[in-house]
Amino acid sequence: MKGELASDPRPPRLKPYDLVREALVALLVVVVLVVTLAAVFSSPDEPPLTIQAYATSSPLSFLQTVLGDLDGSGMIASYGPPYNHGHGFVQALGPISPQRWAGVTTPVNTARDFVLKPLATMAHVDPAVAVALRAFGRGSAAQRAAWEAAYGRALSAAARAGGQVPASPAAAGPVGVMLPGLLRMAQLGGLDGALLSNHRFYVTDYTRPILFLQGAALGAQAQRLHLLSTQWGMMNETGNYPGAVWLWLYTLWYQVPPFSTAPSGDLMIMSLMGILTAAFVLTPWIPGVNRLPRVLRVYRIIWRDWYRR
Repeated sequence: MKGELASDPRPPRLKPYDLVREALVALLVVVVLVVTLAAVFSSPDEPPLTIQAYATSSPLSFLQTVLGDLDGSGMIASYGPPYNHGHGFVQALGPISPQRWAGVTTPVNTARDFVLKPLATMAHVDPAVAVALRAFGRGSAAQRAAWEAAYGRALSAAARAGGQVPASPAAAGPVGVMLPGLLRMAQLGGLDGALLSNHRFYVTDYTRPILFLQGAALGAQAQRLHLLSTQWGMMNETGNYPGAVWLWLYTLWYQVPPFSTAPSGDLMIMSLMGILTAAFVLTPWIPGVNRLPRVLRVYRIIWRDWYRR
């Protein structure tokens, strides 16, 4: 029979096949599946967190944040590189400190950028704010600190009493006019635009609005969405489960000491993952390790059918 087939001079019969049609059918099936699954499962659509929303929903917290920006006690005000020369969040492992090596690459002066400059634009339409700004500018460093401390005590008392915005004490001087004025500006949406202004046609730099929201605002939002490092946040997605599970190894370290308690936990984890990644990439060249496959013989289990024959 094989000889007959080999000596048969007739060409084999061909069946027509429309490759273009098959490709279009496959494409149509994929499109229908994607649209259907997207409609059923969709993707979480969290509304953006804006300064206006923050100032409206949590005015007392907003004022505390602004006061920290003004007197230099806030998180970003004392953060350190790449924003300023503070030391609040500088991480180091002995002499290794990439933050210090890179230096200040995105200069941010919170008092000037987040408070005084936005208020200067508001002063054109609010005479009281204009007078307060001039008085604040003429005050000595000690006098400004006294005004800020007096307003801080009023905010602390208001927080203990139930969280209502307090009346400005007389001891707060111009600060008692400036910060409520900035609160009104934020609630009207003006502060969002003021922090985005960069005198360019296209606005693509959102660094300052995001830094302004660092701390209480973004912290509360992240906790609600289970995005904190203690909540395995690196692999979580907003409103989605189980999230980016391939990042479990990174976020695992944030759950165990000393990484979860060390001030330089981020740098420690980055260094550890760098070492593990390098070890994985260089496995074929590490003496002893590169001979483990021959010693363990796991390949004989995987290809057991072949070895059995």
